[in-house]
Amino acid sequence: MNDLAEHISDRFSFCFFSTMISVYYSFTMTRIAIFGEKASDVRPLLEKYSDTFTLVDENPEYVFSFGGDGTLMRSESEYPGVPKLFLKNSKISKLSHGLLNEEALDRFVAGKFNIKEHIKIQATISGQTLVGLNDIVVHNANPRHAIRYTVAVDGDSLMHEVIGDGVVFATPLGSTGYYRSITDSYFKTGLGLAFNNSTEQSDHVVLRDDSVVVITITRGPAECYADNQTTVVKLREGDTVELRKSEQVARMVVMV
Repeated sequence: MNDLAEHISDRFSFCFFSTMISVYYSFTMTRIAIFGEKASDVRPLLEKYSDTFTLVDENPEYVFSFGGDGTLMRSESEYPGVPKLFLKNSKISKLSHGLLNEEALDRFVAGKFNIKEHIKIQATISGQTLVGLNDIVVHNANPRHAIRYTVAVDGDSLMHEVIGDGVVFATPLGSTGYYRSITDSYFKTGLGLAFNNSTEQSDHVVLRDDSVVVITITRGPAECYADNQTTVVKLREGDTVELRKSEQVARMVVMV
């Protein structure tokens, strides 16, 4: 092989090798979506990882939720099932990892984390389904008037007609929120049902996570919503709300 041929061969080999590196590199960039009202504030923190992350709006591999607990719930609603890394932008964050954001990012890039799954719950009303990470609430639509409702668990009546503001159906993750403010308690397994402002003593119950709860409105108006989502389903007399564990799960990044 003459010198020119060898040169061309060497150039071809180098170009091919470089192209392979470039293609492999592009496929190993981790697709990240940033979620939060002040998501732009966290972008400067990510500049040092520009060779590791590529920012996307659709089909991310991970979501960086920048805010507080409420932002985390909204990010799960927006990107259900996609692993979430909690980056704090709030002084009160019960669900946070307790690390500085910079330290959390360093550990994430180093692979020093696990993925923990959390159960979610759902409400079905006349074919419409709401899915929540923390809780699902059935509440009086008019704060000046109580609602009346009955409760059945797995087909058995739990109690006689209840008069009050409604119920809170919670996951273990959500039991430290609205549920706890009513019951002064929380739980680590199962599903919680709390009775909000009932006229008679109605003790909260923690059910098996395969339980099915049916709330029947006997006097409305009432409404149902999940977490801090904007969708609200109006309920009238005779409407039923079926509450159960969802087939969906939430995935959270847990540092090790």
